[in-house]
Amino acid sequence: VYQVFENVARKYDVMNDSMTLGIHRVWKDILVHKMNPCPGTLLLDVAGGTGDIAFRFINYVRSVRQRQLQRKLKHDQNLSWQEIFESYQNDKFNNSLGDSQVVVCDINREMLKVGKQKAQHLGYSEGLSWVLGNAEELPFDDDKFDVYTIAFGIRNVTRIDLALQEAYRVLKPGGRFLCLEFSHVSNPLLSRLYDLYSFQVIPVLGEVIAGDWRSYQYLVESIRQFPPQEELKAMIEDAGFFRVDYENLNFGIVAIHSGFKL
Repeated sequence: VYQVFENVARKYDVMNDSMTLGIHRVWKDILVHKMNPCPGTLLLDVAGGTGDIAFRFINYVRSVRQRQLQRKLKHDQNLSWQEIFESYQNDKFNNSLGDSQVVVCDINREMLKVGKQKAQHLGYSEGLSWVLGNAEELPFDDDKFDVYTIAFGIRNVTRIDLALQEAYRVLKPGGRFLCLEFSHVSNPLLSRLYDLYSFQVIPVLGEVIAGDWRSYQYLVESIRQFPPQEELKAMIEDAGFFRVDYENLNFGIVAIHSGFKL
């Protein structure tokens, strides 16, 4: 698995757009909106080497923070223009994320390298850190994070049960677990069409775009071997999470599972 992502890291974003016709961007937007982070949230994004969830998290929190500042200014009508200006500038530039932080943790150095390069190119630096680490043995203290996310990564973990236990361990009481992953389509006709596309088209795209048929053949096979929605829900509950549920997107092509550490 490590070698697969070592091979595809450079073309990972391009292949995601090609394989999903760009819809993966919408799925990730939905995940972050479901998270609904507020300023001050501490997020751990596991298997998030290319930064897609981290960048969306930062954008979302900045937007929330901006709305908070605007509401504050409306309530400060009696201040002088100079006082309002100074207050706005201090809040905007010194604390634009409201002390929020996102830690991106990935087992693959090459994926982290690509993510860091993207962050630099897109101008993300504040509130963002990168850590090399294994989802089955996270290098973090207990009860540390408010939210744990893993998007299109858990199916590549060797021991899913260990990864879920680690997610539970590093979350604070009241913390939330969110998993976005390819899942199982219930509609028989759509499922057959999806299989045809997955096995006949995606490996070809992998060869044409990334020069790597085998890696994308593996990725397709890993999707089919991944537990269906109800089975994954039970595994998350077994790890100790409460109020576990899931939302199917695009007829179950992907699903977002959610749970809380109480």
